[in-house]
Amino acid sequence: MIIETTGEDYVSLISGRAPGQLRLADTPIAPVEILAMLADVAAEVRKTVSPASWWIVCEDELVGLCSITRPPQDGVIDIGYGIAPSRQGRGHAGAAIRDIVRWAHANPAVRAITAETGRANIASQRVLAGAGFATTGERWDAEDGPLLQWRWTGSR
Repeated sequence: MIIETTGEDYVSLISGRAPGQLRLADTPIAPVEILAMLADVAAEVRKTVSPASWWIVCEDELVGLCSITRPPQDGVIDIGYGIAPSRQGRGHAGAAIRDIVRWAHANPAVRAITAETGRANIASQRVLAGAGFATTGERWDAEDGPLLQWRWTGSR
């Protein structure tokens, strides 16, 4: 299940507390510096679209995060996501991305969703393919190396 985030939720998580009534997984979703960066991105994206990010939750446990990575352009949103290492491989990312696709499909302002995966990240590639995304190309990133580019356009 996905739950829309707030700025206060990020403050809680960055300080080591679970937002709301949720419990934290036994491994963090991301380092504090990354969470702080994601909070800033969500605040910027929230100026043009809401929700800007979602917690990925299983049985009241915060297991991951999915966010729009930059303000939408011409109805296209770009997403990124991560799951706490101890909760990976359990279908949480796939369920969350399918929820995001359902949200996008019902939102007439969203024409498409894009995402990128590392060339070697087979699990994430399977998540996107399973949610109806198709590869559209490849690019090189100085920090992450070779990335596959993905796009979902759905049928309206």
